[in-house]
Amino acid sequence: MTNNTIQIQDQIQKTDIESPFPTISTANDAEIVDYLRHSCKFTEIAALAEEEALIVKLCQHFGVEVTETEWQAEGDAFRLQHKLFGVEETTNWLKQQRITLEDWSEGIRLKLLTKKLKEYLFGANVDLHYIANRDQYRRVALSQILVLDPETAITIERSLKENQNSFCALALEYSQGKQSHTNGGFLGILYVSQLVPEIAEAIANTAAGTIIGPIKTKLGYHLLRVEKWFPIEMSESVREEIFNTLWRLWLREQQS
Repeated sequence: MTNNTIQIQDQIQKTDIESPFPTISTANDAEIVDYLRHSCKFTEIAALAEEEALIVKLCQHFGVEVTETEWQAEGDAFRLQHKLFGVEETTNWLKQQRITLEDWSEGIRLKLLTKKLKEYLFGANVDLHYIANRDQYRRVALSQILVLDPETAITIERSLKENQNSFCALALEYSQGKQSHTNGGFLGILYVSQLVPEIAEAIANTAAGTIIGPIKTKLGYHLLRVEKWFPIEMSESVREEIFNTLWRLWLREQQS
Protein backbone atom coordinates (compact mmCIF):
# COMPACT_ATOMS: atom_id res chain seq x y z
CA MET A 1 0.00 0.00 0.00
CA THR A 2 1.51 3.37 -1.02
CA ASN A 3 1.93 6.35 1.25
CA ASN A 4 -0.56 8.30 -0.89
CA THR A 5 -3.23 5.61 -0.37
CA ILE A 6 -2.68 5.61 3.38
CA GLN A 7 -2.93 9.40 3.48
CA ILE A 8 -6.20 9.36 1.50
CA GLN A 9 -7.73 6.74 3.83
CA ASP A 10 -6.64 8.73 6.89
CA GLN A 11 -8.22 11.85 5.39
CA ILE A 12 -11.53 10.01 4.73
CA GLN A 13 -11.61 8.64 8.29
CA LYS A 14 -10.83 12.09 9.69
CA THR A 15 -13.60 13.65 7.60
CA ASP A 16 -16.08 11.00 8.78
CA ILE A 17 -15.24 11.81 12.39
CA GLU A 18 -15.41 15.56 11.95
CA SER A 19 -18.52 15.57 9.70
CA PRO A 20 -20.96 12.83 10.75
CA PHE A 21 -23.80 11.97 8.39
CA PRO A 22 -26.58 14.53 8.90
CA THR A 23 -29.55 13.36 10.93
CA ILE A 24 -33.22 14.26 10.47
CA SER A 25 -34.15 17.13 12.76
CA THR A 26 -37.66 17.87 14.00
CA ALA A 27 -39.38 20.29 11.64
CA ASN A 28 -40.70 23.51 13.14
CA ASP A 29 -44.01 25.11 12.18
CA ALA A 30 -42.41 27.38 9.56
CA GLU A 31 -40.68 24.42 7.88
CA ILE A 32 -43.94 22.48 7.81
CA VAL A 33 -45.70 25.41 6.13
CA ASP A 34 -42.85 25.63 3.62
CA TYR A 35 -43.25 21.91 2.86
CA LEU A 36 -46.97 22.34 2.23
CA ARG A 37 -46.20 25.12 -0.24
CA HIS A 38 -43.41 23.21 -2.01
CA SER A 39 -45.50 20.05 -2.31
CA CYS A 40 -48.53 21.97 -3.65
CA LYS A 41 -50.69 20.87 -0.69
CA PHE A 42 -51.08 24.31 0.84
CA THR A 43 -54.42 25.07 -0.83
CA GLU A 44 -55.90 21.77 0.35
CA ILE A 45 -54.91 22.33 3.98
CA ALA A 46 -55.85 26.03 3.83
CA ALA A 47 -59.35 25.08 2.64
CA LEU A 48 -59.79 22.76 5.62
CA ALA A 49 -58.61 25.48 8.00
CA GLU A 50 -60.99 27.99 6.41
CA GLU A 51 -63.89 25.54 6.70
CA GLU A 52 -63.10 25.00 10.38
CA ALA A 53 -63.08 28.76 10.99
CA LEU A 54 -66.43 29.05 9.19
CA ILE A 55 -67.92 26.29 11.37
CA VAL A 56 -66.91 28.17 14.53
CA LYS A 57 -68.51 31.38 13.21
CA LEU A 58 -71.70 29.55 12.20
CA CYS A 59 -71.95 27.91 15.63
CA GLN A 60 -71.67 31.34 17.24
CA HIS A 61 -74.30 32.71 14.83
CA PHE A 62 -76.81 29.91 15.47
CA GLY A 63 -76.01 29.50 19.16
CA VAL A 64 -74.70 25.95 18.78
CA GLU A 65 -72.58 25.01 21.79
CA VAL A 66 -70.82 22.03 23.33
CA THR A 67 -71.47 21.26 26.98
CA GLU A 68 -68.72 20.19 29.37
CA THR A 69 -70.42 16.79 29.72
CA GLU A 70 -70.46 16.23 25.95
CA TRP A 71 -66.85 17.39 25.67
CA GLN A 72 -65.73 15.02 28.43
CA ALA A 73 -67.66 12.07 26.98
CA GLU A 74 -66.20 12.59 23.50
CA GLY A 75 -62.70 12.83 24.95
CA ASP A 76 -63.21 9.60 26.92
CA ALA A 77 -64.46 7.84 23.79
CA PHE A 78 -61.39 9.03 21.85
CA ARG A 79 -58.99 7.78 24.53
CA LEU A 80 -60.75 4.42 24.63
CA GLN A 81 -60.60 4.09 20.84
CA HIS A 82 -56.88 4.90 20.77
CA LYS A 83 -56.08 2.86 23.91
CA LEU A 84 -54.92 5.91 25.87
CA PHE A 85 -55.80 4.43 29.24
CA GLY A 86 -53.35 6.32 31.45
CA VAL A 87 -51.24 9.44 31.76
CA GLU A 88 -48.12 7.78 30.31
CA GLU A 89 -49.90 6.47 27.20
CA THR A 90 -51.60 9.83 26.64
CA THR A 91 -48.37 11.80 27.11
CA ASN A 92 -46.46 9.57 24.68
CA TRP A 93 -49.24 9.84 22.11
CA LEU A 94 -49.27 13.64 22.36
CA LYS A 95 -45.49 13.70 21.82
CA GLN A 96 -45.85 11.50 18.74
CA GLN A 97 -48.49 13.86 17.37
CA ARG A 98 -46.37 16.93 18.30
CA ILE A 99 -49.32 18.59 19.97
CA THR A 100 -50.21 19.75 23.46
CA LEU A 101 -53.04 18.52 25.64
CA GLU A 102 -54.80 21.84 24.92
CA ASP A 103 -54.45 21.26 21.13
CA TRP A 104 -55.99 17.82 21.44
CA SER A 105 -58.80 19.02 23.68
CA GLU A 106 -59.65 21.86 21.29
CA GLY A 107 -59.72 19.37 18.41
CA ILE A 108 -62.29 17.30 20.31
CA ARG A 109 -64.40 20.43 20.86
CA LEU A 110 -64.23 21.42 17.18
CA LYS A 111 -65.20 17.89 16.11
CA LEU A 112 -68.26 18.08 18.37
CA LEU A 113 -69.17 21.57 17.14
CA THR A 114 -69.02 20.34 13.54
CA LYS A 115 -71.28 17.39 14.32
CA LYS A 116 -73.79 19.49 16.27
CA LEU A 117 -73.89 22.21 13.59
CA LYS A 118 -74.71 19.68 10.88
CA GLU A 119 -77.40 18.17 13.08
CA TYR A 120 -78.81 21.66 13.74
CA LEU A 121 -78.90 22.55 10.03
CA PHE A 122 -79.92 19.22 8.46
CA GLY A 123 -81.16 16.87 11.19
CA ALA A 124 -84.78 17.20 10.14
CA ASN A 125 -83.98 16.40 6.50
CA VAL A 126 -81.73 13.34 6.83
CA ASP A 127 -84.44 10.67 6.64
CA LEU A 128 -86.26 12.38 3.76
CA HIS A 129 -82.99 12.77 1.86
CA TYR A 130 -82.18 9.10 2.40
CA ILE A 131 -85.59 7.94 1.17
CA ALA A 132 -85.31 10.11 -1.96
CA ASN A 133 -81.70 9.12 -2.70
CA ARG A 134 -81.30 5.59 -1.37
CA ASP A 135 -79.31 4.35 -4.37
CA GLN A 136 -76.69 7.04 -3.77
CA TYR A 137 -75.90 5.43 -0.41
CA ARG A 138 -75.27 1.94 -1.71
CA ARG A 139 -71.74 0.84 -0.90
CA VAL A 140 -69.59 -0.75 -3.55
CA ALA A 141 -66.15 -2.36 -3.47
CA LEU A 142 -64.51 -0.97 -6.59
CA SER A 143 -61.26 -1.44 -8.49
CA GLN A 144 -59.89 0.94 -11.13
CA ILE A 145 -57.16 1.38 -13.71
CA LEU A 146 -56.72 5.06 -14.59
CA VAL A 147 -54.74 6.06 -17.70
CA LEU A 148 -54.34 9.35 -19.50
CA ASP A 149 -54.80 8.41 -23.16
CA PRO A 150 -57.57 6.47 -24.95
CA GLU A 151 -55.21 4.18 -26.89
CA THR A 152 -53.72 2.72 -23.71
CA ALA A 153 -57.20 2.37 -22.22
CA ILE A 154 -58.43 0.40 -25.25
CA THR A 155 -55.36 -1.84 -25.17
CA ILE A 156 -55.93 -2.62 -21.49
CA GLU A 157 -59.64 -3.24 -22.08
CA ARG A 158 -58.84 -5.73 -24.83
CA SER A 159 -56.32 -7.50 -22.64
CA LEU A 160 -58.81 -7.79 -19.78
CA LYS A 161 -61.59 -9.13 -21.99
CA GLU A 162 -59.28 -11.66 -23.57
CA ASN A 163 -58.07 -12.72 -20.10
CA GLN A 164 -54.47 -12.14 -21.07
CA ASN A 165 -53.61 -10.35 -17.82
CA SER A 166 -55.16 -9.93 -14.39
CA PHE A 167 -56.78 -6.64 -13.41
CA CYS A 168 -54.38 -6.35 -10.49
CA ALA A 169 -51.27 -6.85 -12.65
CA LEU A 170 -52.42 -4.30 -15.22
CA ALA A 171 -53.25 -1.76 -12.49
CA LEU A 172 -49.78 -2.15 -10.99
CA GLU A 173 -48.23 -1.65 -14.41
CA TYR A 174 -50.36 1.09 -15.94
CA SER A 175 -52.62 2.90 -13.47
CA GLN A 176 -51.82 6.58 -12.99
CA GLY A 177 -54.02 6.88 -9.91
CA LYS A 178 -51.86 6.80 -6.79
CA GLN A 179 -54.17 4.62 -4.70
CA SER A 180 -55.18 2.27 -7.50
CA HIS A 181 -51.56 1.84 -8.61
CA THR A 182 -50.34 1.11 -5.07
CA ASN A 183 -53.19 -1.29 -4.23
CA GLY A 184 -53.33 -3.22 -7.49
CA GLY A 185 -56.40 -1.31 -8.63
CA PHE A 186 -58.49 -1.57 -5.45
CA LEU A 187 -60.05 1.78 -4.48
CA GLY A 188 -61.83 0.51 -1.38
CA ILE A 189 -65.46 0.37 -0.28
CA LEU A 190 -67.20 3.58 -1.34
CA TYR A 191 -70.64 5.13 -1.34
CA VAL A 192 -72.02 5.78 -4.81
CA SER A 193 -72.46 9.40 -3.70
CA GLN A 194 -68.67 9.68 -3.38
CA LEU A 195 -68.08 8.80 -7.04
CA VAL A 196 -67.99 11.27 -9.91
CA PRO A 197 -71.28 11.21 -11.86
CA GLU A 198 -69.79 9.51 -14.93
CA ILE A 199 -68.54 6.57 -12.90
CA ALA A 200 -71.64 6.35 -10.69
CA GLU A 201 -73.81 6.15 -13.80
CA ALA A 202 -71.54 3.62 -15.51
CA ILE A 203 -71.53 1.09 -12.65
CA ALA A 204 -75.25 1.34 -11.85
CA ASN A 205 -77.02 -2.04 -12.06
CA THR A 206 -73.82 -3.92 -12.97
CA ALA A 207 -73.05 -7.31 -11.45
CA ALA A 208 -69.98 -8.06 -9.36
CA GLY A 209 -67.01 -8.99 -11.52
CA THR A 210 -68.12 -6.84 -14.45
CA ILE A 211 -65.42 -4.93 -16.35
CA ILE A 212 -66.63 -1.44 -17.30
CA GLY A 213 -65.06 1.21 -19.50
CA PRO A 214 -63.09 3.00 -20.62
CA ILE A 215 -65.04 5.84 -18.98
CA LYS A 216 -63.76 9.35 -19.71
CA THR A 217 -63.68 11.93 -16.90
CA LYS A 218 -61.61 15.06 -16.32
CA LEU A 219 -58.96 12.82 -14.71
CA GLY A 220 -58.50 10.56 -17.72
CA TYR A 221 -59.82 7.17 -18.85
CA HIS A 222 -61.09 4.72 -16.22
CA LEU A 223 -61.41 0.96 -16.50
CA LEU A 224 -63.48 -0.31 -13.59
CA ARG A 225 -64.37 -3.61 -11.98
CA VAL A 226 -67.18 -3.94 -9.45
CA GLU A 227 -65.91 -6.30 -6.77
CA LYS A 228 -69.01 -6.40 -4.57
CA TRP A 229 -72.23 -4.57 -3.84
CA PHE A 230 -73.39 -4.19 -0.22
CA PRO A 231 -77.01 -4.05 0.99
CA ILE A 232 -78.57 -0.62 1.38
CA GLU A 233 -79.22 0.20 5.04
CA MET A 234 -79.63 3.30 7.16
CA SER A 235 -76.58 2.86 9.39
CA GLU A 236 -74.73 5.44 11.47
CA SER A 237 -72.05 5.71 8.78
CA VAL A 238 -74.75 6.38 6.17
CA ARG A 239 -76.21 9.13 8.36
CA GLU A 240 -72.76 10.70 8.65
CA GLU A 241 -72.27 10.56 4.88
CA ILE A 242 -75.70 12.17 4.33
CA PHE A 243 -74.78 14.98 6.74
CA ASN A 244 -71.54 15.51 4.80
CA THR A 245 -73.40 15.54 1.48
CA LEU A 246 -75.99 18.05 2.71
CA TRP A 247 -73.21 20.18 4.19
CA ARG A 248 -71.33 20.31 0.86
CA LEU A 249 -74.53 21.18 -1.02
CA TRP A 250 -75.40 23.88 1.51
CA LEU A 251 -71.94 25.45 1.29
CA ARG A 252 -72.16 25.46 -2.48
CA GLU A 253 -75.53 27.24 -2.34
CA GLN A 254 -74.19 29.86 0.09
CA GLN A 255 -71.20 30.58 -2.15
CA SER A 256 -73.18 30.82 -5.40
